Amino acid sequence: MRKFLTLTAAGLVLLPTAVFAHTGHPETSGFASGILHPITGMDHLLAMVAVGLIAAICGGRMLWLMPAAFLGAMLAGAALGLAGLTLPGVETAIVASVIALGVLVLVPARFVPRYGVVALTAIFGLFHGFAHGLEVPQGGSVAGYLFGFVLTTAGLHLAGLLIGRRVPVLAARLVGASIAVVGVSLAVAL
Repeated sequence: MRKFLTLTAAGLVLLPTAVFAHTGHPETSGFASGILHPITGMDHLLAMVAVGLIAAICGGRMLWLMPAAFLGAMLAGAALGLAGLTLPGVETAIVASVIALGVLVLVPARFVPRYGVVALTAIFGLFHGFAHGLEVPQGGSVAGYLFGFVLTTAGLHLAGLLIGRRVPVLAARLVGASIAVVGVSLAVAL
């Protein structure tokens, strides 16, 4: 367990220097940009892993329902961003998602109102998707970009699920606490 926590802490320290994923990306193909977008910003990365962790801790239908709610709402948010619509408070909502999802990992599953958490997850997915939709690279394939970021997001949810299913609950809760703390530091940086 100590080795796991050390590796987790080292991973957080070594994450990219860009705190937010919405700072612009080098012009690449739509698919490559989509694959990279969720992992080049700590805010997206941590929120998406936290969704998987919460789903793993809750178990049952939540194993697929939470990631599906996030992914579906994320695509809806991307459509809003691609359409050029505005959504107020995007950065604030994304940082709030990191904090809230990290805290939800800490809460014992029996105290989690399941469908409330699914609804909250979908709301957060909408804001993350909106940010993704605003970052579509010029000249790249929009469909490729969408497919790329959905694929990476699903992979991050799966990573959270695997962590949540493979490590003791206490270790998963410590990861959740770390995510919430990083979220608070992101909020201070806003």
